[in-house]
Amino acid sequence: MRLFAVLRERAGRDLVELELDEGATVADALAALGELPELTRPLAQLPVQLAVNRDYASEQTRLEAGDELALIPPLSGGGGPHVDVGERALSLEAVTAAVRDPRAGAVVCFQGVTREVAALEYEAYAEMARERIAAILEDAVGAHGLCAAAAEHRVGTVPLGEPSVIVAASAAHRDEAFAGAREIIDRIKSEAPIWKRELDEDGASRPVPGTPAPGARRHPPQGPGAT
Repeated sequence: MRLFAVLRERAGRDLVELELDEGATVADALAALGELPELTRPLAQLPVQLAVNRDYASEQTRLEAGDELALIPPLSGGGGPHVDVGERALSLEAVTAAVRDPRAGAVVCFQGVTREVAALEYEAYAEMARERIAAILEDAVGAHGLCAAAAEHRVGTVPLGEPSVIVAASAAHRDEAFAGAREIIDRIKSEAPIWKRELDEDGASRPVPGTPAPGARRHPPQGPGAT
């Protein structure tokens, strides 16, 4: 299996050997690749395609001995904004690097950091959160004329002083970059399916009140005096 671009960089090599059963398909090859530790995360985050004998193939395509396989990441000039929702600690440098652009005269970054409590515990509907955040970033790029936008949100336990969310926006001028970053973080807070609990030093936890999801049905008031 040949690897290119970001996949080659993540794997640290340009060739990967797989052992597949006779009659295996492209879907089987992708599943086997996903079990390799160095490729598990990139394959979960990136839309990839498999080429067989230098032609794009469907997941149902059967593989034969001697086939030349290549794993194709998003092509240059295409693909969406940088998004991640996961358990690893966040890096301001990495998120900032994702929005660097020769057209940009301003880069604005925001970090949401745990404060006042020992830790925050985050839970997410991760697949939907990634898609929702990607849509928010694309909207902000269009609305504010951004060069690029990126966002990462951590799940699991985030200790005091560490960031749980980082947003970055680049633009030709600072006004657009500030406005874009502000819209992105505000919408992530109100639209992404992510929940948090406060954790005290003694181990006690309590949920943090949030806002209803967009379009959520509200129950009518109950009890005496309800209108």
